Amino acid sequence: MDFEVVASGLGFPEGPVVMEDGSVIIVEIQKGCISRLWNGKREVIATPGGGPNGLAIGPDGALYCCNNGGFEYHEVGGLTIPGNCPPDYSGGRIERIDLSTGKVDRLYEAVDGNSLRGPNDIVFDTEGGFYFTDLGKGFSRNRDHGGVYYAKPDGSLIKEVDYHHISPNGCGLSPDGKTLYFADTMTARLWSFALTGPGEYTPHKPPFLRGRVITGQTELCYFDSLAVAASGNVCVATILKNGGYGGITTITPEGKSTFTEIPDPFVTNIAFGGADMRDAYICASSTGQLIKTRWAEPGLKLNYNA
Repeated sequence: MDFEVVASGLGFPEGPVVMEDGSVIIVEIQKGCISRLWNGKREVIATPGGGPNGLAIGPDGALYCCNNGGFEYHEVGGLTIPGNCPPDYSGGRIERIDLSTGKVDRLYEAVDGNSLRGPNDIVFDTEGGFYFTDLGKGFSRNRDHGGVYYAKPDGSLIKEVDYHHISPNGCGLSPDGKTLYFADTMTARLWSFALTGPGEYTPHKPPFLRGRVITGQTELCYFDSLAVAASGNVCVATILKNGGYGGITTITPEGKSTFTEIPDPFVTNIAFGGADMRDAYICASSTGQLIKTRWAEPGLKLNYNA
């Protein structure tokens, strides 16, 4: 695959948002900041600290950020690798960021009295609310479970959609907005929920199986963030495929999958942009790069991104 390096030297980049002007906004989780990249330049637009992770533009034009509170980082063979909960963990939260001033406001830090642990990825629906995942938090001998949540950007509502998954990561909506997808990192499974309204869904096989597993992987790998194509295919960033490089696993709604390798073990995100939505921006996070390539099919335009 041919690709160009948009930016390098980044502090574990994730959460790319492709803007209408051609710039790309990303998080640098290791540095606790949010940066805008364009024409070879990098500008820090906000410094929320902790671990800014998933990003999305809301209906008010502001940037909404899942902040995981931070990770420990390790250098392994010249690669930057995230690890467990750090000593300076600052708590999981959802933040609103004013793009014109860089002002950061905390919207949510808990759900029904339970603290958010590691908010990870976010997607807005046509109603103006957003779904987000919480990866949980890892420790040396145990980990907190994660969940899937729904909230409004004005701070008036947050509720639990589903809980007790091992490590919910990337999330996205189908082109018709009727299906919510999320990827579970440690199990390398893609889940779906049949939505009946904002933050509501029909259990697949109640009471035990509330969502549906679209696919799991037979080779050792880990799923990270995702983006949905205009066709309805789900493009999941994939880490350490069979112990080697990562890449993008493209999964049909029926569960068939293909894999595109990228030369970085920790491929964590993909986002689409350009006039035809075929410009794919991919985070090669352990080498600190954002790369760009032409994708085989157009991505789905996100609500409010224009």
